Amino acid sequence: MVPAYDERDNLALLLAEIAAALNGRRYEVIVVDDGSTDGTLQELKSLRRQYPQLHIIAFERNAGQTAAFAAGFRAARAPIVALDADLQNDPADIPALVDTLERTGATAVVGYRTARHDTSWKRLQSRIANGVRNRLNGEVIRDTGCSLKAFRTAAVRALPLFTGMHRFLPTLIKMEGGTVTEVPVGHRPRKHGVTKYGMWNRVWRSLQDAFAVRWMQRRALRYRVREEIDDGSR
Repeated sequence: MVPAYDERDNLALLLAEIAAALNGRRYEVIVVDDGSTDGTLQELKSLRRQYPQLHIIAFERNAGQTAAFAAGFRAARAPIVALDADLQNDPADIPALVDTLERTGATAVVGYRTARHDTSWKRLQSRIANGVRNRLNGEVIRDTGCSLKAFRTAAVRALPLFTGMHRFLPTLIKMEGGTVTEVPVGHRPRKHGVTKYGMWNRVWRSLQDAFAVRWMQRRALRYRVREEIDDGSR
């Protein structure tokens, strides 16, 4: 599942690489156009003639990455792999995530970038944001900012999602009793478009959202049913 905001120039190459990576497998690609203004939707409609596996969802206006994920989760008919449309994540890593999900029985598999191809300033911002999230939420995720992840569809559909929660999907999975494992993935320089994240939404928004998740963690319902008796009449 691909959230796309003004990523027109990346889409053809992205879909070609996904097709090559998943050759021989049954799959669909859900692309959620998050209110793009650069012709992303028109490009997607054109590409669908070449890629019948493409499922397009187009928002009326920009609603944010969490909303895009939520819409994609609801529409999915299979386990989901989510990756950015800027091609910095390598679609060739998708099979490893899906295979790890199936082999381990985990609820989610999270990628971590082994070699970042970003500026030193961007890497510093990501490192700070990652540390903030992990410290406040009692996490040990190595790379919370890596969007290349695989989930079990039923699990992510059940998550409480609010604006900014896409950064905390593994933590939310654990709150619901799921398990998360990590695998190394590649990272590449951005080919087209510009990053949608700056200091404000990478660090300060992460701090705000991390406090919200911390509130949810402290108030999550935790119980186990010892016994249930029912006459079966309902």
